[in-house]
Amino acid sequence: MDILLIAGLWLDGSAWDDVVPALKALGHRPVPLTLPGQGDGSTSATLDDQVAAVLAAVDSSPEKTMVVGHSAACTLAWLAADARPQKVAKVALIGGFPAADGQLYADFFEVKDGVMPFPGWDPYEGPDSADLDEEARRGFASAAIPVPEGVTKGVVRLTDARRFDVPVVLVCPEFTPRPGPGLDRRR
Repeated sequence: MDILLIAGLWLDGSAWDDVVPALKALGHRPVPLTLPGQGDGSTSATLDDQVAAVLAAVDSSPEKTMVVGHSAACTLAWLAADARPQKVAKVALIGGFPAADGQLYADFFEVKDGVMPFPGWDPYEGPDSADLDEEARRGFASAAIPVPEGVTKGVVRLTDARRFDVPVVLVCPEFTPRPGPGLDRRR
């Protein structure tokens, strides 16, 4: 199965470099995307441009595709399921949830000179970054690609209720399961 991998804000397709070999070893065909405006040098890209790139990748697969979205790109994965419910076999949402219809895609931080630069680690203190050492933080920050304003302020449009027929898995890395009354095996 083709597995389309869409990285979150400030990342290009290389964010999946450590994942690709493991997926290949399992017999899948991973397809990491570098989105318009996030690694191709364009600062004029729009949300529509990114959606078009995702849909082109879905359409180019000879079979149904699994679409994986990371962080803000969970919205792009969900938009793919909305636009191509007959071509998307599954959706995996990692570390994020899709924006609702009519919401702005990723209007989270200040835009400067037409792009939203990585804001540094302060907004991510706590569970979002607790497991990153200083080397990993520096590496991410130095590789972060400013996201064009036309992407961050794009309006999400969901139109096909058949997206709800596409199986979805949520991966929530910010949360740690804690034993509760039904989970604590010591009782």
